[in-house]
Amino acid sequence: MPDAQSLNAILSSYGVSNPLGSGGGFNWWNIIGGIIFGIIGWYAFVHGKREKNWRPMVIGITLMVYPYFVPNALLSFAIGIALTAALYFWRE
Repeated sequence: MPDAQSLNAILSSYGVSNPLGSGGGFNWWNIIGGIIFGIIGWYAFVHGKREKNWRPMVIGITLMVYPYFVPNALLSFAIGIALTAALYFWRE
């Protein structure tokens, strides 16, 4: 698999700009974190909907959506762990 620089060179030779941003922001850890916390968020949302409790539903939606807006993998995992802890500790 080519690295980000060679991929950018190949794309620019065909006249295509970098689809991943200026820094080549593709990172496998962001994808892995998004999948893990997305599954946790989906489960929390379904559980909250079944129990008619808005707290897990809101945290679940947040867990499913935030990875799309956080480019830093370490920050993404920190937010995901904090939201998962909030899901565990902030219950009735």
